[in-house]
Amino acid sequence: MIDKRVADPEAAVDGVADGATVMIGGFGEAGSPIELIHALIDHGASGLTVVNNNTGSGEVGLAALIRAGRVARMICSYPRSANSTVFPELYRSGRTELELVPQGTLAERIRAGGAGIPGFYTPTAVGTELAEGREHREFDGRNHVLEHALTADLALIKARRADRHGNLVYNMTARNFSPLMAMAAATTVVQAAEVVSPGEIDPEAVVTPGIFVDRVVHVASPAHESDLVERGVTYP
Repeated sequence: MIDKRVADPEAAVDGVADGATVMIGGFGEAGSPIELIHALIDHGASGLTVVNNNTGSGEVGLAALIRAGRVARMICSYPRSANSTVFPELYRSGRTELELVPQGTLAERIRAGGAGIPGFYTPTAVGTELAEGREHREFDGRNHVLEHALTADLALIKARRADRHGNLVYNMTARNFSPLMAMAAATTVVQAAEVVSPGEIDPEAVVTPGIFVDRVVHVASPAHESDLVERGVTYP
């Protein structure tokens, strides 16, 4: 079996190209891989399309990546939430594009991408601006709109525990989009608070099998977005 551990977050994001599509796990703060995102900022890749539930808070993590001018396009469900001041300003000025996707549809588009399903029909968004210009079909007397699957070049996710083969478990709801993103990305990079030997994770408890993980980096004391925002921290 392959030992997927890398030395540090910088090594974990090595090779990311300009223009890449990057899926970033997290539901607000929960499950946000702060250290990997900061390493991506340091790496310097630009023109990125980022898929995430929201657009970050304060000036750390995802918000810092956006503020650094590295994100050309956001695909998300909540472009504005508490403490999200960076993205709204860049969007209004035309410097960053937005594709707004209902949350359940976003999750299903990612799941479909990981399952090799090119598209699906859903009644969500029918009759709204989000469905304008989209293909519609009727099923059982109800209109549905066609949604296309989402895949990515890279997924950045945060786990509570990993083994060196990449098998993962998460901290309760911090798992959110991460298992789906791991399946939908060509390369999946994981930061884990604990990295153990194979066999130390009960196979019945594994949420993301190592087959979907390419790199694992140990981050023993991961930062919490809310703590950084409260302290007024900015990155870099």
